[in-house]
Amino acid sequence: MEKEVTDDILKAQIALNRLPKHIAIIMDGNGRWAQIQGKARVFGHQSGVQSVRDITEAAAEIGIEYLTLYAFSTENWNRPNDEVNALMSLLVKTIQAELPTLNKNNIRLQCIGDIETLPEATRLELLDAMEKTSHNSRMTLILALSYSAKWEIIQAVKSISEKVSKGLLDADSIDEALVADELATKGIPDPELMIRTGGETRISNFLLWQIAYAELCFTKVFWPDFRKKDLFEAILDFQQRQRRFGKTGEQVESF
Repeated sequence: MEKEVTDDILKAQIALNRLPKHIAIIMDGNGRWAQIQGKARVFGHQSGVQSVRDITEAAAEIGIEYLTLYAFSTENWNRPNDEVNALMSLLVKTIQAELPTLNKNNIRLQCIGDIETLPEATRLELLDAMEKTSHNSRMTLILALSYSAKWEIIQAVKSISEKVSKGLLDADSIDEALVADELATKGIPDPELMIRTGGETRISNFLLWQIAYAELCFTKVFWPDFRKKDLFEAILDFQQRQRRFGKTGEQVESF
């Protein structure tokens, strides 16, 4: 009961007219959380599903328009096969279970990453869910799967290079907007707030181009324990910061 009161108090303090439009989260700490409890790492991933549910609900509830969750990186393919297979199986089951809730809450599902490298069953389930939620408009939930920022930037460079070599594009016309249109996040605003759970303080190859001016929040809370309260605290901290984008504080205040 006390937690619910705490959530409500924190939520009431959030300035809804100054929300970040897009929040990105590195969901870290599942394996360590499980190991501390003497469980297999996959138990942590299974427990983390509840956090995905809670945070997605909380973000939509207060009016966040885009929520990106770093679910599986290209580097994660190097983990033990048993863990990777369990993660892919869990992803399929979770998508199947959560699809009715996504539609009920008017949430659209999208994905960024090299999805062709996903197991066929996982990829087909993901594509089906994306299609079945494509009409929803309350919030967009983006899963970063088999994703890395370096992979994404390389794909953009290849695409731009091909257009230049075919005479479809003048190299002198390449600018930030053109590069952004070649990224996996085309049409999605850059995150204004990036949160990493689990105590680590690094970016881990996540949205390197897009978070150039994002506010970063690192918390020691492991992902399976991350709840609405923690999200609301991160947003409140974000709203206390002065975002200068290269200007001085005085310039921003006088704007």
